[in-house]
Amino acid sequence: MHQRNALEKILESLLFNSRWLLAPFYVGLVVSLIMLLVAFIGDLAHLVPNLLQASPEDIILGVLTLIDLSLAGNLVVIVMFSGYENFVSKIDTGLSEDRPSWMGTLDFSGLKMKLIGSIVAISAISLLRAFMTLTESGSVLDEVRIRWLVILHLTFVGSGLLFAAMDWVAAQSEKH
Repeated sequence: MHQRNALEKILESLLFNSRWLLAPFYVGLVVSLIMLLVAFIGDLAHLVPNLLQASPEDIILGVLTLIDLSLAGNLVVIVMFSGYENFVSKIDTGLSEDRPSWMGTLDFSGLKMKLIGSIVAISAISLLRAFMTLTESGSVLDEVRIRWLVILHLTFVGSGLLFAAMDWVAAQSEKH
């Protein structure tokens, strides 16, 4: 067994402790979660007073926007918690019953799958919102925009399928 010299110990300690440089990123994600909350409240405050005058399509579009913001917020929380726990330090929640069941069990592969799943859902909602606006009277069909939304959505779906296939292949190779 080789003896570690002092320089090697210092270097390894520096590298290991440098993970704490990620902590400000996760604090920044808390700020982004607050920004999403402000946007959600703003959209909700705009939607509710106009409820009786709004068409069903307007209500559906407003609700889709709220769902979109909610999914984005969920995505931020998943990345924040699992990224912090995977790369910085375990979060001590004590004996709290409110601790999400996936916390501490979501590895990088699981995080990647949740991330792409959320992106696909957000993309699908954006695509649905674009299709819903086509039913409005006087709306102009923006074929280029619709085409790009469909292409992006299919790209996200394809990426998700490829990630899942890669994870499956990796799991199969680990079994052997």
